[in-house]
Amino acid sequence: MLQGAPKDVDPRIRRTRHLLHHALDKLLKEKDFDKISVQDIADEATLNRVTFYDHYPDKFALLQCVVGSRFEELLSARGVSFDGTCTSALRAIVAAVCDYLAETAKLGCERLLQLAPHLESAVISVVRKLLLDGFRRHGSPGAVPPELLATAMSWSIYGAAQEWVRMPNRPSSDEIVTIIMSLLSPQFPPQRR
Repeated sequence: MLQGAPKDVDPRIRRTRHLLHHALDKLLKEKDFDKISVQDIADEATLNRVTFYDHYPDKFALLQCVVGSRFEELLSARGVSFDGTCTSALRAIVAAVCDYLAETAKLGCERLLQLAPHLESAVISVVRKLLLDGFRRHGSPGAVPPELLATAMSWSIYGAAQEWVRMPNRPSSDEIVTIIMSLLSPQFPPQRR
């Protein structure tokens, strides 16, 4: 499911967004993001620029949506859902972020530098939403508003995973997930550990 495209969205809108996502994916395999124009994307999708702008304000918004969708698909394929109380689900989210960043690190240094802010924004947004939905289902955890807790935890997860990817002799993903979970423990409400 495309990020930002609920199941009840008109099928024509879903189809157009799919075409735009696919076009950007294809173009990213051929050239650097900064060399891709909105016109390139529209041409590849066999759409006009006006149609592109009906769906996205710019190519950066499209990229963020593509990244978010891919990360959501990874979580969905792994059956990850978070109800606000389950540390094993939180662990699965942390593992998914680590795996996703390790995979994107294979893009190469220059390409990764171009995409890094968009990867960060999209992945943190998906993780925050997942955590926030879980925390809201089970009430506010103590005195910490669920929005604040979800934001702090999503940034912590992403930042720690990103640092792990940069390590020259990094530990295994299982080891880093355990380390990140130990860092999250103080943020996770005691009654939910």
